[in-house]
Amino acid sequence: MATAVDLEPAESEPESDAPTGKLASQVAHRIEAEVMRRGWPVGQSLGSELDLRERFGVSRSVLREAVRLVEHHQVARMRRGPNGGLFVCAPDAGPATRAMVIYLEYVGTSVADLLHARLLLEPIAAGLAAELITEDGIATLRATLEAEVTRQDEAGVWSQDPLHPALGKLSGNPVLHLFIDVLTRLTARYAHTSRRISKAEILAAKETSHRAHRAIVDAVTAGDGARAQTSLAEHLESTGKWIEAHRVRRASRVTGRVIEPELAEAPRAKLAEVVAARIHDEITARGWQVGSVLGSEGDLLARYGISRAVLREAVRLLEYHSVARMRRGPGGGLVVAEPEAQASIDTMALFLEHQHVTAEDLRIVRDAIELGTVARVITRHTEGDAEVAERLDTAVRWATEGPAEDPRKADLFHTELAQLAGNPVLSLFLRIITELFRRHAAGQDRQLPGNEAAAEVQHVHQRILTAILDGDAGVARHRMRRHLDALTPWWH
Repeated sequence: MATAVDLEPAESEPESDAPTGKLASQVAHRIEAEVMRRGWPVGQSLGSELDLRERFGVSRSVLREAVRLVEHHQVARMRRGPNGGLFVCAPDAGPATRAMVIYLEYVGTSVADLLHARLLLEPIAAGLAAELITEDGIATLRATLEAEVTRQDEAGVWSQDPLHPALGKLSGNPVLHLFIDVLTRLTARYAHTSRRISKAEILAAKETSHRAHRAIVDAVTAGDGARAQTSLAEHLESTGKWIEAHRVRRASRVTGRVIEPELAEAPRAKLAEVVAARIHDEITARGWQVGSVLGSEGDLLARYGISRAVLREAVRLLEYHSVARMRRGPGGGLVVAEPEAQASIDTMALFLEHQHVTAEDLRIVRDAIELGTVARVITRHTEGDAEVAERLDTAVRWATEGPAEDPRKADLFHTELAQLAGNPVLSLFLRIITELFRRHAAGQDRQLPGNEAAAEVQHVHQRILTAILDGDAGVARHRMRRHLDALTPWWH
């Protein structure tokens, strides 16, 4: 893991030494670390605008940009007027989750990638749910089964399937719960791009799914983790085959209209977030044409029937996730951009920190992801891909040869493994776990093992690489598991 660094320059340094955006990001990191150090006290004031400006030694414009970042991360919100200030809030991962799902669509996540990720994580959740099941949990699962019989969206197929996130929640592991929610949402969006199918096909598919769900719930209720895992894996395989058989293949990206009915049913959702999500969907429906103009500010105000203030906040969210940018002047308007995931990664990491993730929660999920990537990379190497050895060898040496201030030093080997495995879902999830580890350490005022442990980290990574290049999956997985176990004590 990378060494945590001080994210703020000395207060005596002039602001002009750093661009406003960079300085605002540093201030936002410090505010978020302070919230974590305080134990995330929801409702508590962090200070007035003037207090915060004086504390961080920045201008009003820099502070306000930092506050926007903190608000986007769902860490705190600025309250204006008498007794106002920046108040800690309970985070909501919903907007970041939706942005992450669309990012995964954009980068070309395949049904096979999605199924692979679900098969790695969801059976674990089912097994844990069976171990921890209570009377309330049983009631929740059975109510979910009863409700799904009549659940239909306006297109005649399923809306987002609530059983799988319910199993994630009942696993008691917040990381599993969050990742399964992302996976379920992505599956629902892929299913919504299916070709037109007959009522008989829909009914048959719904009945098959319901039978599979009932078998899973029966196994969890009985505390039979092994049977629950087997039933769930079989169901996921069947779901993947159904989607592959019915999807419209216009491109590597999803291009159908996607409906997320829960947006309209969520009274707590800010209108700007709802509008941003709808604009997301419009961009997706058009095939994500980077550089195209969705409309002028006036066009968008009329199309969505909202105020200028709401639209501008929605645009700010879209710009933050690099989904679209507002271009001023003649020929301007909201221009489709190439999305990136860092904003959602930051938000997800902070959300999980608020959920009081334990070392064991992280170990379970990270083991599943990284051990799954090892197997895929070995297959790629044995098929003759020379890129595997070249990139991993560079990553191994980077632990000692990379710049001292490079935050990727100890993580690059793991990042490269995930990327070489070719599954964007697993790469993204691993980035969230890595960011969570860094932020947790910063919030606890302790440094992660960095330069001082570089030689040891390099040695361990080299041993894992040797097993990969030898095609010895068993030894590679064994060494990776021991390496990951050694990281657990650093989570306090």
